[in-house]
Amino acid sequence: MTPPAAAPSLALLLTPGAGSGREHPTLVAVEAAAGLPTARIDFWYRRQGRRAPDRAPKLVACVIEEAAALVAAAGIAPEGLVLGGRSMGGRICSMAVAAGLPAAGLVLISYPLHPPGRPDRLRVEHFEGLRVPCLFVSGTRDAFASPAELTEHAGAIGGPVTHEWLEGCGHELKGRDDEVAAAVRAWLRGLSAR
Repeated sequence: MTPPAAAPSLALLLTPGAGSGREHPTLVAVEAAAGLPTARIDFWYRRQGRRAPDRAPKLVACVIEEAAALVAAAGIAPEGLVLGGRSMGGRICSMAVAAGLPAAGLVLISYPLHPPGRPDRLRVEHFEGLRVPCLFVSGTRDAFASPAELTEHAGAIGGPVTHEWLEGCGHELKGRDDEVAAAVRAWLRGLSAR
């Protein structure tokens, strides 16, 4: 966890995608740029040395447990927690918040709107339950969500939605970690000013 420079009002919980862990370069870059107390976590299945993710309820339970630990460690109100991460990690955080986990906002990097080539299998049923500010950082060539698809479905979110598009990037956003981190940092500063 990054130590706070002053008494914080916000903290950031970052979660990885299904095939990676807390050391993913994008998450490391976001933590370095955030300027907030930050925890990058691994889901339980990863800590147990398994490759296949648990089902969503178990992943959500992990986020809830880690959120409580970060709130306590950072000394903030539960409503001061910003959650998110890459791909599956961001999706699970958004599901936890839609189910009632207090949050100041969501950072959703490469949100997996649907499996590649399966636009009929949308992962948006919980969007209407989101009432917090949301930042989506996505590549314009992401097979999991085109800009048009993501913009359309994010319209169901009740909180303010910001989209940052990385031109020509696919789902991995390869080589663009600094841009992702800068987008998240700028959005977090706007959130702090609210």
